[in-house]
Amino acid sequence: RSGAKLVAPLGCLVPRQKHTLPDLPYDYGALEPHINAEIMQLHHSKHHAAYVNNLNVAEEKYKEALAKGDVTAQVSLQPALKFNGGGHINHTIFWTNLSPNGGGEPKGELMEAIKRDFGSFANFKEKLTAVSVGVQGSGWGWLGYNKEQGRLQIAACANQDPLQGTTGLIPLLGIDVWEHAYYLQYKNVRPDYLKAIWNVINWENVSSRYASCKK
Repeated sequence: RSGAKLVAPLGCLVPRQKHTLPDLPYDYGALEPHINAEIMQLHHSKHHAAYVNNLNVAEEKYKEALAKGDVTAQVSLQPALKFNGGGHINHTIFWTNLSPNGGGEPKGELMEAIKRDFGSFANFKEKLTAVSVGVQGSGWGWLGYNKEQGRLQIAACANQDPLQGTTGLIPLLGIDVWEHAYYLQYKNVRPDYLKAIWNVINWENVSSRYASCKK
């Protein structure tokens, strides 16, 4: 007999794991009074959960389209993959960027990098706040790391566009400025929400992300 083996199609080699909603590292009410429990519960258990569910559906349809060689269907599914995949990626980062023990200023290498690239922490905070306030409609304000240039960079992304997938910047700190992130508490006054969120920024998490992306 020949030693030839049947080779399974690539997509069949490893069963695809479905995406799941990550647990929050704190209680829904832990960020009060800055972000109230009702917002956190809806944001996590409804909005983020919807992105996860819809991403799983879109990936399953994409897998079927790949198996059929249906390029038209693959292309038509790209917006759903980008939107729901981005929503899952962004929120997974966002929850860890926040902490009931947050606020204040970062320390160590991250603080030095902020001073180097923005002049001061106050300048950085003002710039990221301004970029986040200025997002038209829904989106995110980000602090990212430009690996090619070896420096920190501020950026805004529309809707649920993921930072790294659309700009190449490695995400360190994301601020969600979709209305569902603040409307129940701050109504349409986005600047008040942005002023409050600095009180719960988890600088240990942001610093850890910065250290990891520099390796």
